[in-house]
Amino acid sequence: MEVLTINTIGIILISSSCFLFIVQAFYYLGLYNKLYKYNIANSKAKNDIREEYPPLSVIICAKDQAENLRSYLPLILEQDYPKFEVIIINNNSSDESKDILSSLEEKYPHLYHSFTPETARYISHKKLSITLGIKASKYDWVVFTEANCYPVSNNWLKLMARNFTPKTEIVLGYSIYDYAKGWLNKCISFDMLFHSIRYLGFALIRKPYMGIGRNMAYRKELFFKHKGFSAHLNLQRGDDDLFINQVSNGRNTRVETDLQAAICLKHSKTSKEWKEEKINYTATSKHFKGIQRSLLGFETFSRILFYIVTISGIVYSILFKHWLLVGALIIIWALRYIMQATVINKTAKVLGNKRRYYFSLPIFDILQPIQSLTFKINKSIRGNSEFMRK
Repeated sequence: MEVLTINTIGIILISSSCFLFIVQAFYYLGLYNKLYKYNIANSKAKNDIREEYPPLSVIICAKDQAENLRSYLPLILEQDYPKFEVIIINNNSSDESKDILSSLEEKYPHLYHSFTPETARYISHKKLSITLGIKASKYDWVVFTEANCYPVSNNWLKLMARNFTPKTEIVLGYSIYDYAKGWLNKCISFDMLFHSIRYLGFALIRKPYMGIGRNMAYRKELFFKHKGFSAHLNLQRGDDDLFINQVSNGRNTRVETDLQAAICLKHSKTSKEWKEEKINYTATSKHFKGIQRSLLGFETFSRILFYIVTISGIVYSILFKHWLLVGALIIIWALRYIMQATVINKTAKVLGNKRRYYFSLPIFDILQPIQSLTFKINKSIRGNSEFMRK
């Protein structure tokens, strides 16, 4: 009877582990691997660069970003692109941003700057700044980035613009985190990479559901057609992810993943700032339409369950000296690890991420859902009032 019990439990454990491995393989090989495969396919294309490019407007909102504007704005103003303008909306900065912008305007005639009215109290200043920038723009296509970011090459705009087909209304780009030593940098870099693999992967299978304001573009008429941010005006955040969630679909959205089209986010975040950013995302993500968020939640759930089942099975089998079962479960875990490490690191390489994840991968694999739960708890404790319009 004891042998039968062990065998029965063993069959249940290994069957459950195999099933969860198949679920994980479906996500990693069917969705998370899309960015790598798409990038490789594009790199093999003979000539995917247009000879003619439509004029465009780059819009950046800045608040107390004087040093970043001084360092990074020239990299945008000196892009190798035939005709474009750069519009900076100065959001009530208390530093020397205005003086720096005025000085740069003398050197770069295609740079313009304006400001957000101090009297604006009943709308998100970020959304108001973007709206003012779009209204001030002269061209049909508007491209967005942030003041603490810089393009990794002077072909950024050309590579984004090669996606401006007649049917395209939105182009989503990729962003990386500036490399630096330390655990926090590695943690943020992995989080950005994995997040990009998810949302850009969905866009590549024609199921887009969000965008990141550090690197994206859309048609100005699309913004006005959907009345700007009116659908979520009561929220302080959501100027990028919620807006793209509202207006994107499988027909009007394209993705640009070329290494030279990446935008790099300056390494400057403290642990507190990064956590605050993730809590803010948690507050807006609950408003996403579509099933993508639920599907990603199911992947996270199956991942946690895989660890619980596999580790419990190994411990149980060792206790009862069921060595064949121990070996089988270790092989299943190793196969998932190899699959995961291959997809994550190959994608990181083609997208210009300098970090590789091997020994740290299982740690981040478990840490990511724990952090997400912590952010949700923090958001719930604070309540919705902090994220609503003031």
